[in-house]
Amino acid sequence: MKIARYALEDQVFHGLLRSDGMLERLHGTAFDTPVRTGKTDPLSEVRLLAPVAAPRVFGVGLNYRAHAEESGKPVPEFPMLFMKPDSAVVGPGDPIVYPREGRRVDYECELAVVIGKSARRVSPAQALDVVLGYTCANDISERPIQWAEMAMGCLLIGKGYDSFCPLGPWIETEVDPGALDISTRVNGRMLQHSNTSDLIFGVPELVAYLSRAITLRPGDVIITGTPAGIGPLQPGDHVEIEIEGIGVLANPVVAEA
Repeated sequence: MKIARYALEDQVFHGLLRSDGMLERLHGTAFDTPVRTGKTDPLSEVRLLAPVAAPRVFGVGLNYRAHAEESGKPVPEFPMLFMKPDSAVVGPGDPIVYPREGRRVDYECELAVVIGKSARRVSPAQALDVVLGYTCANDISERPIQWAEMAMGCLLIGKGYDSFCPLGPWIETEVDPGALDISTRVNGRMLQHSNTSDLIFGVPELVAYLSRAITLRPGDVIITGTPAGIGPLQPGDHVEIEIEGIGVLANPVVAEA
């Protein structure tokens, strides 16, 4: 099922998206046991929001074999992790703000994992039991700042500007994260196209690895890395992230005022 978070008449709701384009409004959030209220809202009349409000976002670097090759880096021995602030998260249709300091701001299509249950030291075999579902992510990155930070052994600002983590359009609970086509289009042109089967560390391994040290909470998001084909965006661009079985996350790029 697809669980959307959306705004309507200055209120925020969660709802189940039906095949006819109607949202069955739920009582509570996506992390409660879904209870239908009996009310419906047309998808065409609501504003979709990021599927999770202000999540902790855990990122993974160099997690597709082809991307590691294009970067000229060896395959990592363990997940290369970083975090994005919750202020980086925006929803479908929200602008990606090209910062004043930006010299090269890149798109990165990624499968995002939404945690549904608290978990500590969960095994890979049990990891998917604590996952609520999956959504699309765009791990926007300012490369010169990122590279300068990484040369000093840190990483925050290059990945952490406001609006640098679009998520959406909703949470899909019924897909196999290990075999999904994933792509990026900019202004209609396909620039990334791969499959999550090329992941070096799959979703079960990532969830288990993180939970060894950190108690994962409902609403946490793990963005699992990007495939080959990364490249720059410019103000005025329109970028779309599409993942098989989930949907399309679309955002415009605008210059910072």
